[in-house]
Amino acid sequence: VQLQASGGGLVQPGESLRLSCAASGSGFRINTMGWYRQAPGKQRELVVEITSSGTANYIDPVKGRFIISRDNAKNTVWLQMTFLKPEDTADYYCYADYMTDGEAIVTGRSWGRGTLVTVSS
Repeated sequence: VQLQASGGGLVQPGESLRLSCAASGSGFRINTMGWYRQAPGKQRELVVEITSSGTANYIDPVKGRFIISRDNAKNTVWLQMTFLKPEDTADYYCYADYMTDGEAIVTGRSWGRGTLVTVSS
């Protein structure tokens, strides 16, 4: 399972960005997908996750500002970020928890490359 993330950039406080992450490959089923972020000098933290049925869980600092959505048929997840703040500046990493098809089931987590979000005036 390979993940391709995109959508980062430089914005001013209060502006918006939309990140996307698409999984490719065959012979698997995606369960939970989500986004982590890592700010300079800080540990990576979970931002939001969304189950295959669409249930989403956000960390408190982004509630009401970020919205995650997904298309199961396309194995794609989006993160709409609004009212961005300087403290949202970080590398954002998408992930996907997967399960392979077939008799020998393998589960795992794939990661996309980080996409940098910079919020600065």
